[in-house]
Parts: sequence; structure tokens; C-alpha cells
Amino acid sequence: MANTPSNMLPLGTTAPDFKLIDTVSHNNVSLSNLKGSKGTVIMFICNHCPFVIHVNKTIVNLANAYAERGIAFIAISSNDVVNYPQDAPDKMTIHAEVNNYPFPYLYDETQEVAKAYDAACTPDFYLFDHDLKLVYRGQLDDSRPGNGLAVTGNDLKHAIACLLTDKKNQSIQKPSIGCNIKWKN
Repeated sequence: MANTPSNMLPLGTTAPDFKLIDTVSHNNVSLSNLKGSKGTVIMFICNHCPFVIHVNKTIVNLANAYAERGIAFIAISSNDVVNYPQDAPDKMTIHAEVNNYPFPYLYDETQEVAKAYDAACTPDFYLFDHDLKLVYRGQLDDSRPGNGLAVTGNDLKHAIACLLTDKKNQSIQKPSIGCNIKWKN
């Protein structure tokens, strides 16, 4: 397992727009028609990464819990599927169904979206406000595969709570750690 940290995109950055195929609905979708009324969590994930597998249940629970509060969750996989066929779109569809993803699971074939977000690892989390301005980026929580800490989602939950109550997030925003995005040659 690689321990690649996320890049820390500057707070206040406007979310780069995108149009990608949703491997769940099989429709082309854009950020503008997926964003939440109060905020949007964009997650770079993939099927095979042990760090993502470690947090899957929690991100599903968070997405379900916050949907009714106006927070949309969007998952994107940008991995090179030639060298990592387990992350191919047809496998993404199955993965989303098996894990009961309540959010779209988008395929970034060109990897341009990952580059626009300066994504580096899976999982990588970004929280944008209703104007699509970045208010949080980094880890879900301190849990990692094998470190014995429970997966709570506390860092992201705190950031969402701050957003929903219009309070400045004073907590230190720590980079996520995970497998590197599998870039094409």
C-alpha cells in the first residue's frame, strides 16, 4: 500500500466544473446538476484501494445522513484502467451496487478532472459551499487500514457541521493518505 498524501488545494478555490459519465445511472452528468443546495463533497476514490475499502461504509452513511440537509456527495475515479482493469467503468457499476452507493460514481477517463482538482490519492475529499467555493480538503478522519483507529468521519463531519451552521472551521485540515491515483503514462 502506498501512503500518498493529498495535495492541499487552496481554500476558497472554485470547484472546477466537469461533465463525466455516471457509472451508476449511465448518464452524462455535470457538477452543476449534481451539486447540493448547501454544499457538495467531491471524493476521488476507486474500487481496489485498501484505504477506500476501509472507509466505504462510513462515506455511504455520511452521504445518506447529509442528503436531506442539502449536502450532495459525488465520487470520481480517475485511475488508469488499462493498467488497473479492476477500476474500469463496468467494475465501478458493480462496486457501487455492492456498496450501496447513494451517490453518483463518475469515471474520469481523461484524468483531466483529477488534475483540475489537484487530486493525488484515493480517497481524497473536498467540501465546497453552496457557491462551490472550497471550505475543506483532506482526510475523512485519522483512521487508516491497520492503525486500530475506528473510522468515524469526524474531520469531514466537523467541516460539514461548520458549513451548515455558517461557522468558520478552525480545525487543522490534515491531508488524506491513501493510494496514489494511477496516472496514465
